[in-house]
Amino acid sequence: MQTIDQAGSFRLGDRTVKRLGYGAMQLAGPGVFGPPRDRDAALAVLREAVGAGVDHIDTSDFYGPHVTNQIIREALHPYPDDLTIVTKVGAVRGEDGSWNPAQDAASLTAAVHDNLRNLGLDVLDVVNMRFMGGGDGHGPAEGPIEPQLAALAALKDQGLIRNIGLSNVTALQVEKARDVVQIVCVQNQYNLAYRDDDAMIDALAADGIAYVPFFPLGGFSPLQSQTLSDVAASFSATPMQVALAWLLQRSPNILLIPGTSSISHLRENLAAAGLNLPAEAVTALDDIG
Repeated sequence: MQTIDQAGSFRLGDRTVKRLGYGAMQLAGPGVFGPPRDRDAALAVLREAVGAGVDHIDTSDFYGPHVTNQIIREALHPYPDDLTIVTKVGAVRGEDGSWNPAQDAASLTAAVHDNLRNLGLDVLDVVNMRFMGGGDGHGPAEGPIEPQLAALAALKDQGLIRNIGLSNVTALQVEKARDVVQIVCVQNQYNLAYRDDDAMIDALAADGIAYVPFFPLGGFSPLQSQTLSDVAASFSATPMQVALAWLLQRSPNILLIPGTSSISHLRENLAAAGLNLPAEAVTALDDIG
Protein backbone atom coordinates (compact mmCIF):
# COMPACT_ATOMS: atom_id res chain seq x y z
CA MET A 1 0.00 0.00 0.00
CA GLN A 2 1.39 3.39 -0.98
CA THR A 3 1.60 6.12 1.68
CA ILE A 4 3.40 9.44 1.86
CA ASP A 5 5.66 7.88 4.49
CA GLN A 6 7.58 6.42 1.56
CA ALA A 7 8.97 9.88 0.87
CA GLY A 8 10.69 9.91 4.26
CA SER A 9 10.90 12.76 6.74
CA PHE A 10 13.22 15.63 7.63
CA ARG A 11 13.81 18.03 10.45
CA LEU A 12 12.03 21.40 10.28
CA GLY A 13 13.19 23.44 13.22
CA ASP A 14 12.10 21.69 16.39
CA ARG A 15 9.70 19.43 14.47
CA THR A 16 10.12 16.44 12.15
CA VAL A 17 7.77 16.43 9.16
CA LYS A 18 7.09 14.14 6.24
CA ARG A 19 8.81 15.31 3.09
CA LEU A 20 5.57 15.52 1.11
CA GLY A 21 3.33 18.23 2.50
CA TYR A 22 0.65 20.58 1.20
CA GLY A 23 0.63 24.22 0.09
CA ALA A 24 -2.63 26.05 0.79
CA MET A 25 -2.15 28.95 -1.62
CA GLN A 26 -4.69 27.66 -4.15
CA LEU A 27 -7.49 27.52 -1.59
CA ALA A 28 -8.18 31.23 -2.04
CA GLY A 29 -10.00 32.69 -5.04
CA PRO A 30 -8.57 33.39 -8.51
CA GLY A 31 -5.24 35.17 -8.30
CA VAL A 32 -4.99 34.06 -4.65
CA PHE A 33 -7.48 36.84 -3.92
CA GLY A 34 -10.88 36.68 -2.30
CA PRO A 35 -12.87 33.60 -1.29
CA PRO A 36 -12.75 30.28 -3.15
CA ARG A 37 -15.45 29.39 -5.62
CA ASP A 38 -16.33 26.36 -3.49
CA ARG A 39 -15.53 26.71 0.21
CA ASP A 40 -16.79 23.23 1.05
CA ALA A 41 -14.39 21.76 -1.51
CA ALA A 42 -11.51 23.72 0.04
CA LEU A 43 -12.37 22.37 3.48
CA ALA A 44 -12.58 18.85 2.08
CA VAL A 45 -9.12 19.08 0.46
CA LEU A 46 -7.49 20.06 3.75
CA ARG A 47 -9.22 17.27 5.66
CA GLU A 48 -8.27 14.78 2.96
CA ALA A 49 -4.62 15.90 3.10
CA VAL A 50 -4.35 15.50 6.87
CA GLY A 51 -6.28 12.23 6.68
CA ALA A 52 -3.71 10.96 4.18
CA GLY A 53 -0.90 11.70 6.63
CA VAL A 54 0.20 15.21 5.64
CA ASP A 55 1.75 16.89 8.68
CA HIS A 56 3.23 20.02 7.04
CA ILE A 57 0.96 22.74 5.65
CA ASP A 58 2.33 25.93 4.11
CA THR A 59 0.19 29.07 4.14
CA SER A 60 0.16 32.85 4.66
CA ASP A 61 -2.34 35.37 5.89
CA PHE A 62 -1.79 37.39 2.72
CA TYR A 63 -3.39 34.55 0.74
CA GLY A 64 -6.86 35.93 0.25
CA PRO A 65 -5.97 37.94 2.32
CA HIS A 66 -6.98 36.09 5.50
CA VAL A 67 -9.10 33.62 3.51
CA THR A 68 -6.74 30.65 3.42
CA ASN A 69 -5.87 30.77 7.10
CA GLN A 70 -9.52 31.04 8.05
CA ILE A 71 -10.32 27.99 5.92
CA ILE A 72 -7.47 26.03 7.53
CA ARG A 73 -8.82 26.90 10.97
CA GLU A 74 -12.37 25.91 10.04
CA ALA A 75 -11.26 22.63 8.52
CA LEU A 76 -8.68 21.44 11.03
CA HIS A 77 -8.91 23.27 14.38
CA PRO A 78 -8.20 21.96 16.99
CA TYR A 79 -5.10 20.85 15.14
CA PRO A 80 -3.50 17.40 15.40
CA ASP A 81 -0.48 17.44 17.69
CA ASP A 82 1.84 16.40 14.86
CA LEU A 83 0.67 19.06 12.37
CA THR A 84 3.24 21.76 11.56
CA ILE A 85 1.83 24.93 10.01
CA VAL A 86 4.36 27.16 8.26
CA THR A 87 3.37 30.70 7.35
CA LYS A 88 5.09 33.69 5.80
CA VAL A 89 5.12 37.46 6.20
CA GLY A 90 6.50 40.38 4.24
CA ALA A 91 3.65 41.47 1.96
CA VAL A 92 0.12 42.82 2.00
CA ARG A 93 -2.53 42.74 -0.69
CA GLY A 94 -3.89 45.83 -2.36
CA GLU A 95 -7.58 46.25 -3.09
CA ASP A 96 -6.77 45.39 -6.71
CA GLY A 97 -5.14 42.11 -5.65
CA SER A 98 -1.61 43.47 -5.99
CA TRP A 99 1.24 42.12 -3.84
CA ASN A 100 2.92 44.97 -1.97
CA PRO A 101 5.96 44.91 0.33
CA ALA A 102 5.24 45.23 4.06
CA GLN A 103 8.60 44.69 5.70
CA ASP A 104 9.03 47.26 8.45
CA ALA A 105 8.89 46.06 12.06
CA ALA A 106 5.34 47.29 12.66
CA SER A 107 4.02 45.58 9.51
CA LEU A 108 5.77 42.30 10.32
CA THR A 109 4.44 42.37 13.88
CA ALA A 110 0.91 43.00 12.61
CA ALA A 111 1.27 40.16 10.10
CA VAL A 112 2.35 37.70 12.79
CA HIS A 113 -0.65 38.65 14.91
CA ASP A 114 -2.95 38.31 11.87
CA ASN A 115 -1.63 34.79 11.27
CA LEU A 116 -2.06 33.85 14.93
CA ARG A 117 -5.61 35.17 15.05
CA ASN A 118 -6.86 33.69 11.79
CA LEU A 119 -5.21 30.32 12.34
CA GLY A 120 -6.40 30.20 15.96
CA LEU A 121 -2.91 29.66 17.38
CA ASP A 122 -0.96 31.02 20.34
CA VAL A 123 2.40 30.47 18.66
CA LEU A 124 3.46 29.93 15.05
CA ASP A 125 5.59 26.85 14.31
CA VAL A 126 7.60 28.48 11.51
CA VAL A 127 7.44 31.97 10.00
CA ASN A 128 9.22 32.54 6.70
CA MET A 129 10.43 36.06 5.99
CA ARG A 130 9.37 36.53 2.37
CA PHE A 131 11.53 39.05 0.52
CA MET A 132 10.00 40.63 -2.57
CA GLY A 133 13.05 40.36 -4.81
CA GLY A 134 13.26 41.92 -8.24
CA GLY A 135 11.25 41.85 -11.45
CA ASP A 136 8.01 39.97 -10.90
CA GLY A 137 8.93 39.33 -7.26
CA HIS A 138 9.39 35.59 -7.81
CA GLY A 139 13.16 35.82 -8.11
CA PRO A 140 15.52 36.90 -5.31
CA ALA A 141 17.57 40.07 -5.39
CA GLU A 142 20.34 41.22 -3.09
CA GLY A 143 19.25 43.66 -0.41
CA PRO A 144 19.16 44.22 3.35
CA ILE A 145 17.72 41.47 5.53
CA GLU A 146 18.91 42.32 9.03
CA PRO A 147 16.08 44.74 10.03
CA GLN A 148 13.35 42.29 9.03
CA LEU A 149 14.99 39.35 10.78
CA ALA A 150 15.63 41.41 13.91
CA ALA A 151 11.89 42.15 14.04
CA LEU A 152 11.03 38.46 13.76
CA ALA A 153 13.69 37.53 16.30
CA ALA A 154 12.04 39.93 18.77
CA LEU A 155 8.69 38.20 18.20
CA LYS A 156 10.40 34.85 18.73
CA ASP A 157 11.77 36.13 22.03
CA GLN A 158 8.19 37.04 22.98
CA GLY A 159 7.14 33.42 22.39
CA LEU A 160 4.96 34.15 19.34
CA ILE A 161 7.23 32.31 16.87
CA ARG A 162 9.11 29.04 17.38
CA ASN A 163 11.25 29.01 14.24
CA ILE A 164 12.26 31.42 11.46
CA GLY A 165 12.84 30.68 7.78
CA LEU A 166 13.56 32.63 4.61
CA SER A 167 11.78 32.90 1.28
CA ASN A 168 12.94 34.28 -2.07
CA VAL A 169 16.55 34.88 -1.05
CA THR A 170 20.07 34.65 -2.45
CA ALA A 171 22.87 32.50 -1.07
CA LEU A 172 24.55 35.60 0.32
CA GLN A 173 21.37 36.62 2.10
CA VAL A 174 21.10 33.15 3.64
CA GLU A 175 24.66 33.46 4.90
CA LYS A 176 23.99 36.88 6.40
CA ALA A 177 20.69 35.77 7.91
CA ARG A 178 22.36 32.93 9.78
CA ASP A 179 24.55 35.49 11.53
CA VAL A 180 21.38 37.20 12.84
CA VAL A 181 19.11 34.31 13.84
CA GLN A 182 18.83 30.54 13.51
CA ILE A 183 17.32 29.68 10.12
CA VAL A 184 15.40 26.39 9.82
CA CYS A 185 14.35 26.48 6.14
CA VAL A 186 14.70 28.30 2.85
CA GLN A 187 11.78 28.54 0.43
CA ASN A 188 12.82 29.48 -3.11
CA GLN A 189 11.85 28.76 -6.69
CA TYR A 190 13.38 25.49 -7.86
CA ASN A 191 12.31 22.73 -10.24
CA LEU A 192 13.55 20.53 -13.05
CA ALA A 193 13.97 23.48 -15.40
CA TYR A 194 15.02 26.14 -12.91
CA ARG A 195 18.05 25.10 -10.87
CA ASP A 196 19.82 28.25 -9.75
CA ASP A 197 19.85 26.95 -6.17
CA ASP A 198 21.69 23.67 -6.78
CA ALA A 199 24.71 24.70 -4.70
CA MET A 200 22.50 26.23 -2.00
CA ILE A 201 20.48 23.04 -1.61
CA ASP A 202 23.62 20.97 -1.08
CA ALA A 203 25.07 23.47 1.40
CA LEU A 204 21.84 23.57 3.41
CA ALA A 205 21.61 19.79 3.40
CA ALA A 206 25.10 19.57 4.89
CA ASP A 207 23.91 21.78 7.75
CA GLY A 208 20.60 19.99 8.26
CA ILE A 209 18.48 22.90 7.01
CA ALA A 210 15.33 22.23 4.98
CA TYR A 211 14.84 23.55 1.46
CA VAL A 212 11.26 24.05 0.26
CA PRO A 213 10.89 24.63 -3.51
CA PHE A 214 7.98 26.62 -4.89
CA PHE A 215 6.75 26.37 -8.49
CA PRO A 216 7.78 22.67 -8.60
CA LEU A 217 6.49 22.46 -12.18
CA GLY A 218 7.03 25.61 -14.22
CA GLY A 219 9.28 27.47 -16.60
CA PHE A 220 9.59 24.69 -19.14
CA SER A 221 10.31 25.13 -22.82
CA PRO A 222 8.24 22.92 -25.16
CA LEU A 223 11.22 20.61 -25.69
CA GLN A 224 11.86 20.27 -21.97
CA SER A 225 8.19 19.66 -21.30
CA GLN A 226 8.19 16.91 -23.92
CA THR A 227 11.12 15.20 -22.21
CA LEU A 228 9.26 15.26 -18.91
CA SER A 229 6.09 13.95 -20.56
CA ASP A 230 8.00 11.11 -22.21
CA VAL A 231 9.54 10.01 -18.92
CA ALA A 232 6.16 10.23 -17.21
CA ALA A 233 4.51 8.13 -19.90
CA SER A 234 7.11 5.41 -19.43
CA PHE A 235 5.99 5.05 -15.80
CA SER A 236 2.25 5.54 -16.45
CA ALA A 237 2.55 8.61 -14.27
CA THR A 238 1.70 12.27 -14.73
CA PRO A 239 4.38 14.89 -15.45
CA MET A 240 3.65 16.49 -12.06
CA GLN A 241 4.20 13.19 -10.25
CA VAL A 242 7.53 12.69 -11.99
CA ALA A 243 8.62 16.29 -11.29
CA LEU A 244 7.79 15.81 -7.60
CA ALA A 245 9.54 12.43 -7.47
CA TRP A 246 12.65 13.95 -9.05
CA LEU A 247 12.68 16.65 -6.36
CA LEU A 248 12.34 14.07 -3.61
CA GLN A 249 15.30 12.17 -5.03
CA ARG A 250 17.33 15.33 -5.61
CA SER A 251 18.26 15.84 -1.93
CA PRO A 252 17.02 14.51 1.42
CA ASN A 253 16.49 18.02 2.81
CA ILE A 254 13.90 18.97 0.17
CA LEU A 255 10.37 19.31 1.55
CA LEU A 256 7.56 19.53 -0.99
CA ILE A 257 4.37 21.57 -0.63
CA PRO A 258 2.41 21.06 -3.88
CA GLY A 259 -0.89 22.88 -3.78
CA THR A 260 -4.28 22.15 -5.25
CA SER A 261 -7.97 22.83 -4.62
CA SER A 262 -8.99 19.40 -5.95
CA ILE A 263 -9.12 16.15 -3.96
CA SER A 264 -8.33 14.07 -7.04
CA HIS A 265 -5.30 16.24 -7.83
CA LEU A 266 -4.22 16.08 -4.18
CA ARG A 267 -4.27 12.27 -4.28
CA GLU A 268 -2.30 12.34 -7.53
CA ASN A 269 0.35 14.58 -5.97
CA LEU A 270 0.66 12.49 -2.81
CA ALA A 271 1.09 9.33 -4.89
CA ALA A 272 4.43 10.74 -6.05
CA ALA A 273 5.84 9.57 -2.72
CA GLY A 274 5.79 6.00 -4.03
CA LEU A 275 7.39 6.74 -7.41
CA ASN A 276 11.04 5.63 -7.48
CA LEU A 277 12.88 6.87 -10.56
CA PRO A 278 15.68 4.62 -11.85
CA ALA A 279 19.06 6.07 -12.73
CA GLU A 280 18.36 6.34 -16.46
CA ALA A 281 15.17 8.33 -15.85
CA VAL A 282 16.97 10.66 -13.43
CA THR A 283 19.70 11.22 -16.03
CA ALA A 284 17.14 12.11 -18.70
CA LEU A 285 15.43 14.52 -16.31
CA ASP A 286 18.73 16.03 -15.17
CA ASP A 287 19.46 16.93 -18.79
CA ILE A 288 16.42 19.22 -18.79
CA GLY A 289 18.22 21.69 -16.57
